[in-house]
Amino acid sequence: MTTASYPVPVHGLHHLSNETRVIATPWSRMVRGIGLGQYPVAFDPEAARRIRHTFALLEAKGVDDAYTRFSRLLADFVLDVTDPGRPLVRAGLERDLRPVLAAVRAEQNPYFRVMAGCILMDAVAKLGLDRTLLVNARTDFPAEILAAVDTIEPDRIKDENAGRHGHYEKLSACSAVFLAMGQLGLKDRLVTGRRNRVREALHLLETIPAPFFRGRGGSMLLSVLSLLGFERFTAGEGRDFVKEVLSYLDRADELNLPPAFPQPMSDAFVRIYPLLTMLNAVALSGRAEEYLNHGRDRLAEARDLFRRITPVERTHMGLYYLVALHNLGRLADQVPDLDAFVEDVVGQWEYIDPGADYFLSGIAYSYIVQTAMLTGRMDLVGDRTLERMVDGFPGLDRTDDNRINRPYPFAYALNVLGEVGAAHLLFEPRDAYAGQTPVAWVVDRLSAGGRQEHRLYMLNHALVSYALRQRGPGPGETPLFRDHVFGARPRDRSPGKARE
Repeated sequence: MTTASYPVPVHGLHHLSNETRVIATPWSRMVRGIGLGQYPVAFDPEAARRIRHTFALLEAKGVDDAYTRFSRLLADFVLDVTDPGRPLVRAGLERDLRPVLAAVRAEQNPYFRVMAGCILMDAVAKLGLDRTLLVNARTDFPAEILAAVDTIEPDRIKDENAGRHGHYEKLSACSAVFLAMGQLGLKDRLVTGRRNRVREALHLLETIPAPFFRGRGGSMLLSVLSLLGFERFTAGEGRDFVKEVLSYLDRADELNLPPAFPQPMSDAFVRIYPLLTMLNAVALSGRAEEYLNHGRDRLAEARDLFRRITPVERTHMGLYYLVALHNLGRLADQVPDLDAFVEDVVGQWEYIDPGADYFLSGIAYSYIVQTAMLTGRMDLVGDRTLERMVDGFPGLDRTDDNRINRPYPFAYALNVLGEVGAAHLLFEPRDAYAGQTPVAWVVDRLSAGGRQEHRLYMLNHALVSYALRQRGPGPGETPLFRDHVFGARPRDRSPGKARE
């Protein structure tokens, strides 16, 4: 079978949903857990079996931490709701949600508790369920999760930048909570009452010292606030936070606080990554002409940086670049030969060993396949490409760091292979795994209970996302995303403002 016959859900940038345009890249979904379940398809019993099988493998390996338990219970709940052969009964939904809620509350790490709660709220909205399942006379789950944000302490992320994030994690949590509250139609809670949560979150930007993290984290917060229609806080009240973040990016040399990466990255990569995420925030703001020339020509800067990053780095950044330009309405003039651009990015698979390392090379193939899918060029991805990606995970045994972080690229692969209808490659015996299935092989080689693999939670996100996709395309997008118009200035519908 060739990839041309796979049932891909997207056939070009003009077919993208608003949610995909806002949260296009797998980083936000796999690492931060926002925007899960994109590209909904009809319920597939085989996909449901694969998801449950993977959680069973994790359980057999002794992986039973609170976050994995939450993810398994939520995936089961979602699959039960999406299964057309099972009736939806209010009493049954309430009963089945109780252990999911309990699992969220059992998570001791406040950031992960917030992330789990936001994923649950987003799932309820996407499944079209009544929000009174979470907000009623007995409980106010959104309020619990919003309150938990206050307990997130700075510099708690355990990765190669440990101790250098500031309140980056809290800022990311605010983005997720605000988005989830908007999905449930509860956004007014953020700006009414004793505290204005939006103002507080915006002021967190100043607590993040590195331009890279301020730009990458701030861009999602600013995007969410535009989506919610809170422009008067981002670009009013005497300050413009979009301009402030762009200006801060320009001080990278002066501040000299570069992030660390698992593999060496070019200086241009460190600069282009937060810039491209900010360009997407600019696209959502409805003030593109004002922001694109703030301080310098931002599109010229992005174009120059993209030329300077290495070919393998382009596989990561190509998707960010194209989606931002598309959202800005500037794709045609900035990338006049889109086919040549995509062919160059996707063609890098022939020169990259996906088993060389878990980050730079390890997730490159996932970006390559997703770029091909979103631009309608899956003809560039053959069976050899996908098989090489699927067979690359044993190579990560070369070092302890790559082995411990193997769930990172594996989650990316499961996510994108599910999106292009090729997830079966991970669930069938393969020679590269001595006759085992890749998923069984990877889980079998986890440490006892998965306790060494601090990025194992990303596999949970991939599985929950796979489950949420089974809800079917019929209902369409939630009102929050459906009602956004790119290029138009968001209308502020917060309390105290005139209804338009």
